Amino acid sequence: MIRIAAVGDLHFDRLSRNRFAPFLPDLVDKADLLLLAGDLTQIGHPDEMKALVHDLRACPIPIISVLGNHDYHMDMVPQISEMLEDEGIIVLEQNAITLDIGQTKLGIAGAKGFGGGFVGACGSDFGEQSMKEFMRHSRQEARNLEAALKGLDDVDYKIALLHYSPTAQTLSGEKKEIYPFLGCYYLAEAVDYGAADIVFHGHAHGGIEKGQTPGGTPVRNVAQPVIRHPYKIYDLTPKDKVPKREIPSRIRQYDELTHKS
Repeated sequence: MIRIAAVGDLHFDRLSRNRFAPFLPDLVDKADLLLLAGDLTQIGHPDEMKALVHDLRACPIPIISVLGNHDYHMDMVPQISEMLEDEGIIVLEQNAITLDIGQTKLGIAGAKGFGGGFVGACGSDFGEQSMKEFMRHSRQEARNLEAALKGLDDVDYKIALLHYSPTAQTLSGEKKEIYPFLGCYYLAEAVDYGAADIVFHGHAHGGIEKGQTPGGTPVRNVAQPVIRHPYKIYDLTPKDKVPKREIPSRIRQYDELTHKS
């Protein structure tokens, strides 16, 4: 069994130092690693990340992170990512890592993801150039995530760590008008075709914790306003070998129509 501590949307600002640190030392007896699901800062300023890094030094277990839209706001992603990496924190963006935890091999693929909406209420790659660019960016984020998941060979578990949601189910409670800005069904396709065993995401402060993709992959919204704790612990026990449901891939349908690989 692997024990995962997960949380997103910490939204640290310059004055947040010591807000998170007191809860981290106990993780040594509670979890094998800590996952951070993006929006670590308010506006992506290095001073905000400095405050968070100070607190994360109190964490006694490995930390894996993705960034969120707030962390991108000031266009200083390389700087704030380097601050995390200098402390030994792994920052994933459309790539993956493999960890050995005891006798178990764990693969984690991470990406920020993007918006776009969900089947029946989503954007399309049609019309104005800006709209096409929006949806193409969303689709490419998903395709890169899928490739990262598929590249995790010979692992016991595959985790997808995102900021944006792959399913509308965990958005329940948010205004439906903003669903297209909270996630996209492309991400669900990436998760299912990449054979992830579970997904963790944040971003949807007004959503709910539990959902699943169309292919049956469990999804957990770990935004701190949702879980209402400094973090939440999830146990990964030996997985059932029941095949996940097959779903049509709209990414592939699009590619066939446009003759893209």
